[in-house]
Amino acid sequence: MGQIFISAGHGGAENGVIDPGVVVAGTTEAQEMIQLRDLVAPELRSRGFSVLAVPDDLSLVQTISWINARSRSGDVALEIHADAFTNPAARGASVFYIANNEARKTHAELMLLALLRRVPQLPSRGAKPDTATGVGSLTFCRRVTSASLLMEIGFLTNPQDRELIRSHRREFAMGIADGLAAWSRAVGGDPTESGQVTEFPEIGIRVNGGQYGENGIIISNNAYIPIDLIDQLGVDLANFPQVRRVRYRNIVYVKAIELRDFNVSVGWESDTRTVLLRSQAALTICPGLIDRIAGHGNTSEVQLMMFLKSNNESGLDDFPDLPKLYREEAAIEGVNYDIAFSQMCVETSFLRFGGEVKPAQNNFAGIGAVGGGAEGASFPSARVGVRAQIQHLKAYANTEPLVQELVDPRFRFVSRGIAPLVGQLSGRWAADPQYGDKILAILRRLYESAGLL
Repeated sequence: MGQIFISAGHGGAENGVIDPGVVVAGTTEAQEMIQLRDLVAPELRSRGFSVLAVPDDLSLVQTISWINARSRSGDVALEIHADAFTNPAARGASVFYIANNEARKTHAELMLLALLRRVPQLPSRGAKPDTATGVGSLTFCRRVTSASLLMEIGFLTNPQDRELIRSHRREFAMGIADGLAAWSRAVGGDPTESGQVTEFPEIGIRVNGGQYGENGIIISNNAYIPIDLIDQLGVDLANFPQVRRVRYRNIVYVKAIELRDFNVSVGWESDTRTVLLRSQAALTICPGLIDRIAGHGNTSEVQLMMFLKSNNESGLDDFPDLPKLYREEAAIEGVNYDIAFSQMCVETSFLRFGGEVKPAQNNFAGIGAVGGGAEGASFPSARVGVRAQIQHLKAYANTEPLVQELVDPRFRFVSRGIAPLVGQLSGRWAADPQYGDKILAILRRLYESAGLL
C-alpha cells in the first residue's frame, strides 16, 4: 500500500504574504482545513495507513515540491479546501480531478461519495474536471507526481455549510478518511500507478483527425505524447519548466493535457485508447489572436446558447436574446463577442448573479457607477447593458472612435488602448490578478464545446 499525502489548503506564504484563504464569520479557510486535516491523519494511521501531513507554512509551489520529493509509486495526494461565493446561497461539496483522466474521475467520485455518506446533510456539487474551475486548471492536480485530487468540502460563505463544517468536523474527517482509504487501495491495485510493471502502456495519437506516426504512453492514467510532436504543434515549452517531462526508452514525453493551456484541444477516445489533439492550425481561430479583444468572434448564436445552458439550465430564462445581442453589438464596434460573452459568464456566474449586481440592472460585466455606487451601473435594457460592456472593452482595446452613441458611464475614465489583450484587464477591470485568466478559461471551454478548439 502506498503513502497518503494530505494537505490543508492555504495557510502558507504566497508572494511574501500569509494566505488565509476565505475569511468569514470570525474564521479562515486555513484554520478550518488544518483542524480537519489534524483529525483525518490520525484516523488513517489508526487504520494502518502511512500518512504524511504537509507542513502548514508552505506555499502551493513548496507544497507540491515537498510531496514530489517524498512521492513513491502507488501514493495518493489530497488537498482539502473550502469554497466561497458572493451569493451566500451557494453550497455543497465537490472534488476536482485532472481533466481527461477517467480513472481519476472515478477516484474523485469515490472520495465525494465517502464524504456524503458520513455527512448526508451536505449537498453534492459533483466530481469535476479541473478545467471547470475559474482559471481552467488546478496546479495541485497537474503538478503533483502521485495521483492527486482537490476536494472542496463546502462553502464557508454559506451559513449552513459553515455550521456543518464546524459542528460536524468529526463526521467530515471520517468521511474523508473513508474515501482516502478506499482510493489508496484502488490505486495500490492499479499497475500503472503502483509501480507493479516496468513498462508503460502505449496509446494512439490522432492530430487534427489524422493518425500520428508514433505512439504515446499512459502514466498514472494520464496520456503522455512525444516532445517531437509538441514542437510540430508549434508549442514552445522552453520557458515552462513546470510542465512535467518524462524520459522513457530514450524519448522525452509530455503530459498531453498541459497543451490545453497553449490552445490545443485535448480529448480521449476510450474504445481505441487514443488521445485526440486539435491545434489552431486546423481552426478558423487565428493563432496568437485568441486573447486579443479587438476582432471578431467565431461561435454561432446557437453555440453560445448551448454553452450557457450547459452551465446554467435556466440562464436564458430572463435574457433569451443575450447571445444574439452580444454578436450584434460586438460586431458593430469590432470587439470579439466570444471574449465579451465569456467575460459575462465570469462576472455573472453564467447569469446566476448573486452578488451586488442584480439581474434587473442589465449590467453583465460589473461596470461601476460614476461616483462609486455600491451596486454598480444600471441600464434600461439588456441590449444597452451589452452595448455598455462592448464599449468599455473597446476603450481598453484600442483608440478607434465609437460607432454608436456612448452609453458606458465609465468610458471616459479609461486610458484608451491600454489593455488590448484579455490578460491586461487583470487589475484594471477587476482587482483579481487572475481575472484575465478566468475569462480565457471560459473562452477555451466555449471553443471546446463548439468544436472549435
